[in-house]
Amino acid sequence: MTLKLKGNPTSLKHKVVVGVDEAGRGAWAGPVVAAAVQWPNRTQDQDINDSKQLTPMQREQLFLVVEGKAEAVGIGVASCLEVDQWGVGQATRIAMQRAVDNLGIAVDLVMVDGYKVSFDGVESVGVIKGDSKYLSIAAASIIAKVTRDRMLVSLHNQYPRYGFAIHKGYGTKLHQERLDKYGISREHRRSFAPIKKLLDEGKILQDELVESSNQS
Repeated sequence: MTLKLKGNPTSLKHKVVVGVDEAGRGAWAGPVVAAAVQWPNRTQDQDINDSKQLTPMQREQLFLVVEGKAEAVGIGVASCLEVDQWGVGQATRIAMQRAVDNLGIAVDLVMVDGYKVSFDGVESVGVIKGDSKYLSIAAASIIAKVTRDRMLVSLHNQYPRYGFAIHKGYGTKLHQERLDKYGISREHRRSFAPIKKLLDEGKILQDELVESSNQS
């Protein structure tokens, strides 16, 4: 379903407003990826939608559309190590801050999908279901999702036994089966309960044990 998305609020038409969204917050493995997009006030695109409503092929195609039409795009990443160190909420904020910083422009307002997130030196608001309301947030959701999916495909090449290219690190039945069979890798979030349980049981990927032994 194509939604009628809006540009920036009319009262802010002369301000630099960016939309921000993330991908991977709830995954068991891999990074959290955030994107920030400044969308032109007068530019509409009926194909741009919340990334969750799009097929992978549609997202890939619209990724190029966003890159071509957006006035600025920034991407921020928080690693699985940062998720474990700071917690997923703070790691998500870090990724979002990096995305805004990587825009390379001065920003007046950040609109975040969901609840408000604080940014350094920039006013922000949270917009519930913002990726189905504002083009800048919907565009950011596409950039974040495609970027993270590509990263997980790369991780699949490094750890093919887990099926990262299929489930993108989320807690699927296939992912659980592979974890039970092979143990966890360094790309799994050890602070997440399903992974911590396996860690407590000593289920660590043999390659990780060998590397750990070589470093000691």
